[in-house]
Amino acid sequence: MTRIAVAGAAGRMGKTIIEVIHETAGVELGAAIEVQGSSLIGADAGEAAGVGKLGVAISDDIARVAADFDVLIDFTVPQATMKNIDKCREHGKAIVIGTTGLSDGEKQTIREAGASIGVVLAPNMSAGVNLTFKLLEMAARAVGEDADIEIIEAHHREKKDAPSGTSLRMGEIVAEQLGRDLKECAIYGREGITGPRDKNTIGFETIRAGDIVGEHTVMFALNGERIEISHKASSRKTFASGAVRAAQWVQSRGAGAFDMQDVLGLR
Repeated sequence: MTRIAVAGAAGRMGKTIIEVIHETAGVELGAAIEVQGSSLIGADAGEAAGVGKLGVAISDDIARVAADFDVLIDFTVPQATMKNIDKCREHGKAIVIGTTGLSDGEKQTIREAGASIGVVLAPNMSAGVNLTFKLLEMAARAVGEDADIEIIEAHHREKKDAPSGTSLRMGEIVAEQLGRDLKECAIYGREGITGPRDKNTIGFETIRAGDIVGEHTVMFALNGERIEISHKASSRKTFASGAVRAAQWVQSRGAGAFDMQDVLGLR
């Protein structure tokens, strides 16, 4: 049995993860964490998530509940995630991180934590998205040099970062296959008289509207034809299910820095 703690337990994603844990065999909710000052501290995490009483009180201190879980799932914000990974290292707990908006330095710090604990870091935990990553590698190798490449993503109005972590990872994958540096070739939106398109650029378009869960399309546009590789999520449960699967996987792996490609055996 894998005992899972959920950071941001009272948030939209946290509640969904608790729901998936409740529905999944072989795992149980061991702890639920929220920020200090939350009105839900002390409340039953299952009741807060709408799945009924689970007997797990929401806490504001990982150290206080460290004995109650094996793996922490964190879909919060960068500042909280960096504090949580320090706590996990201190107490020898594995961590699964789906937080987006992390800086390159923060990502490096997280990977370095893999020297002492199991870490799974991925901008998207969906099995379908991670399969899409593999398809992008193939497409980039086959037609990328001859194509104009555009990445279009759409999310709900409440999403704080843009472009999404998933779309950035898609851009990184394509750029890596083509021997390019995404920091040098990315174009984030266009306005005014931009002139002809530079063939070596990778364009990003961002949509924030309504309650869109998550949609990503990578377009390889050639003369006479266009290839589009798309993924559309209709429920946050797809991300939560992937995170729970990653938690079960990393518990038995010991120390190391991993991503969902490792979890799904796609390497």
